[in-house]
Amino acid sequence: MKICFVGGGNMATALIGGMLGRGYNASQIRVVEINEENRTRIHEAYAVRAVEDIASGIAGSNIIVLAVKPQQLHEVATQLAPLLKGQLLISIAAGIRACDLARWANTNNVVRAMPNTPALTRCGMTGLYAMSEVKQAQCEQAQSILSAVGKVLWMDNEEKLDAVTAISGSGPAYVFYFIEAMQAAGVALGLDADDARMLSLETFLGASKLAETSPEDVSVLRQRVTSKNGTTERALLSLDANQVALHIVTAAQAAADRSREMGDELGAA
Repeated sequence: MKICFVGGGNMATALIGGMLGRGYNASQIRVVEINEENRTRIHEAYAVRAVEDIASGIAGSNIIVLAVKPQQLHEVATQLAPLLKGQLLISIAAGIRACDLARWANTNNVVRAMPNTPALTRCGMTGLYAMSEVKQAQCEQAQSILSAVGKVLWMDNEEKLDAVTAISGSGPAYVFYFIEAMQAAGVALGLDADDARMLSLETFLGASKLAETSPEDVSVLRQRVTSKNGTTERALLSLDANQVALHIVTAAQAAADRSREMGDELGAA
């Protein structure tokens, strides 16, 4: 495979680093980046070729990863349209639907990806959707690229990517929000701020690892921690009384609604 990244931001460099760690050769990868300082940084960090011109950047590639901001994707896609020769387009731009990208770039060889920020530590979660014209071999290539920074999950319907956005795309912020609250609670209970941070972070890490490795549902794991008339039960009763679970579901629904709105707004061009 010859892969060209259009855009050299954090997610692109995370993918490049992950791919090189998975055995890809730097000679397989090229980056189109308009900022000279960023081009130098990328070349020095990963030994891949970084260029300014999009035509020379995609020359010889069979996969193009669009890693630009959603607001820039229409302009980039229209620049690509007369240059494409059957390459697979993988878009990691949030909100832009595959059909709109296909219309702008005049190709149906489109895979849409919704990664999340833990990809920066190669612990990401990416939802993927392929248009019907994309070949199986191309889907496997897309999976190989995105799985370099974590796990992937294919969607059979693009509308489900709105739910992916709400759960895993925006989800890290929900986790950070909860960790912040736990740290604040620790300090309010008299702990040192650094100690409260360590206790909160390690508890999240450990509980997540336990949930990942256990064959049992998280509800069973929760029940096992919750002794009758104990401290955990008292805390969970307080959460239930304040309808925290319902509020989390409502928040995720709001995120999914906004994802659909962004698709309408950004795809109107």
